[in-house]
Parts: sequence; C-alpha cells; structure tokens
Amino acid sequence: MLKIYIVGITILLIAILANGLVIKLGIKSWYDFISLLSNDGSLGFNKLSIIDYLWLFIGYPFVLGFGYWIGDKIYHQIFT
Repeated sequence: MLKIYIVGITILLIAILANGLVIKLGIKSWYDFISLLSNDGSLGFNKLSIIDYLWLFIGYPFVLGFGYWIGDKIYHQIFT
C-alpha cells in the first residue's frame, strides 16, 4: 500500500511539473484539449498542432511512466 502511495505522489508531482512546462511552452495540455472538445466538439481536433498531438499522445504518457519509474526507485531505495 505504501508503494502505491509513494508512486502516486511521484506521478502527481511529475504531472504538475510537466503541465506547468507545457503551458510555458504554449503546448496544449489535457485540460486545454478537453476544454476544446467541450466547447467545439469534434472541431476541437482541428485546433491542435502536430506538437500538441505528439505531446498529448506520446510525450505525456511517457512522462507519467517516468514518474512511475522514479516513484518505484524511491520506494525501493527507502524500503528495501
């Protein structure tokens, strides 16, 4: 249970940092994407750039997976 908590906190912190960075870089976050879809429906897909798509569907999952990996390493450093 403790491992799940540590990994979850790490993923959360990495996600917050990643979202802050993409906002500074002008790349759409998942919050922006969902807002586009709710405001414009399927036309929202047309308002995304290639960079937005690459970030949302390749970069962000990779970064979250990295957050898991870091959390797992932290857990094993402390508790094993």
